[in-house]
Amino acid sequence: NKEEWKALRHQYIGGSAAASVVGLNTYKSASSLWAAKTGKIAPFEGNLATDVGTFLEEFIAKKFEEISGKKVRRENHSLLNDKYPFAIANIDRAIVGEDAGLECKSTSDLNLKKFKHGSFPANYYCQSVHYMAITEKQKWYIAVLVGNKNFFIYQLTRIPNDVKPDWCEESLYIDDDEIKALMDAEKNFYVYVKENKEPPIDGTESTSNTIAELYPEST
Repeated sequence: NKEEWKALRHQYIGGSAAASVVGLNTYKSASSLWAAKTGKIAPFEGNLATDVGTFLEEFIAKKFEEISGKKVRRENHSLLNDKYPFAIANIDRAIVGEDAGLECKSTSDLNLKKFKHGSFPANYYCQSVHYMAITEKQKWYIAVLVGNKNFFIYQLTRIPNDVKPDWCEESLYIDDDEIKALMDAEKNFYVYVKENKEPPIDGTESTSNTIAELYPEST
């Protein structure tokens, strides 16, 4: 059930946490993630924006099928890989007949500038590379609905000199070193969690808010 699923996810580093580990999540720093994983602050349980994102996921997947000509299917279970005992993957969709997966995203049109010239947010990138590591799939697609007005698709591929489909904004080559770098960072972060040792403090607003919550009174 949902509560058991949340408890399972809490034991591992998930795809949405990958960007926090390497300092590329604007809203949640490594310190904030550590405090949540160690039970020092309440974990984020979602809000209206995440509820809307979940609701729109099916539409985005269908739109991806329409544009790409590919078929997708749900993966209704959590994925683990013995190579990364600290990590878990709960992917949005797998591509039928292709060694690939799909991440579905929706965001406000206020963020439209982040998608100029084939670019997209770094947290999307980290999440997809995390999934590529655990599933060992060759490709990952990111489909993004921006403000109900714009729809973008990106391809991440482990195939050298891979072709960018006409319906993709951009295709990025992900080599083994890139995947290793992310997963090594996650492994190192997980040591902080297991040893209950606070990671290095940074100057982000997220970390400042976490410190204020951990130490509401100064001495």
